[in-house]
Amino acid sequence: MDPVPLFPQPVDTRLTHLHQTLLTRYGQPAPRVQRDPLSQLIYSLLASRTKTEDSDNVMRGLQSRYATWEEFRDAPLAEVEQAIAGVTFPEVKAPRIKGALMGITARYGSLTLDFLAKYRTDKIREWLEGFEGVGAQVSAAVVNFSTLRRRALCVDANHLRVTQRLALTPRADAATTETRLMRLVPEDWDAAMLDEHHSLVKLHAQTLCTFAEPKCGACPLVERCPFGKKTVGQV
Repeated sequence: MDPVPLFPQPVDTRLTHLHQTLLTRYGQPAPRVQRDPLSQLIYSLLASRTKTEDSDNVMRGLQSRYATWEEFRDAPLAEVEQAIAGVTFPEVKAPRIKGALMGITARYGSLTLDFLAKYRTDKIREWLEGFEGVGAQVSAAVVNFSTLRRRALCVDANHLRVTQRLALTPRADAATTETRLMRLVPEDWDAAMLDEHHSLVKLHAQTLCTFAEPKCGACPLVERCPFGKKTVGQV
């Protein structure tokens, strides 16, 4: 039995409070339709800095246009760019997606990521982040949102903004912020709970804690938010 520490550290409840406050404000997020890991990787690469509805429309278009992801992989680069024209920066994303699909095929022998299920989460993310354009945000989305369903916290631009304004962690990039936030995550939060937390924070960022015109006066977190208190005080 591990010894009981003489001076136990107090439990940090900030993420629990954040989660419960947002859950009360917005209600339970709709259940996520879990994609296979390869489809989630493609979607996550498409979705960066793109509205969800636009990403969804492009993903549906790809699945209607191509019978298999192999067909999409083998399409000329110009065709891939045209097929994903509905997302932001298609000229950047097209070569990255095509490169990743070709790279997966070369490294594994076929175009699938189902084999990743037998690896540890950290090894999966390291493997994925070997492809251009796949950073911490995308790898977290693949392991958490897909049928892999592992513990990870997808920190996108929306999540970064809320986290930094609340001063939950010092200002940093997505990878460092995720590492710091995971230290605050309650031990009993499983993969589904982390997904739910991401969805709530993202919804809050898009509804009240917006980039250009944050509605701090209507925010249920304003009393705990240094940015919000400062903004309301200036009004």
